[in-house]
Amino acid sequence: MNKTDLSKFISLILRHKPETIGISLDEHGWANVDELIAGISVEKEFNIEILEDIVRTDDKQRFSFNEDKTLIRANQGHSIPVDVQLDEVVPPEILWHGTGEKYIKSIDVQGLMPKSRLYVHLSKDEETAIKVGARHGVTLKR
Repeated sequence: MNKTDLSKFISLILRHKPETIGISLDEHGWANVDELIAGISVEKEFNIEILEDIVRTDDKQRFSFNEDKTLIRANQGHSIPVDVQLDEVVPPEILWHGTGEKYIKSIDVQGLMPKSRLYVHLSKDEETAIKVGARHGVTLKR
């Protein structure tokens, strides 16, 4: 399994389905690193060096270790109830939402909704929102 596929699998575990490998998350989304490695290693080549490389090189900074690297969590995108203890900040004057064309009518009627996630993803700039929206099909500027 390549690094991208492993990162996606870790995202699935830490954001949505820790039970996939028989682990659990605490109330703040933290998982025990040794348990994560053991659970993934059952079917895939995986160790702490691979995990550290994925965390270090992820361009979206999806994951964080605690200080002594005994715990790991996804930073955002959870569909399971966790409190990742985000700091409150004053948002920029304009925020952007990236989505696919097929969702525009629904957004116009219902507004932005997190659906299966805990939060709606907003971006601080148009470029990032376009990249996010491109994952959902054709993007429109409105």
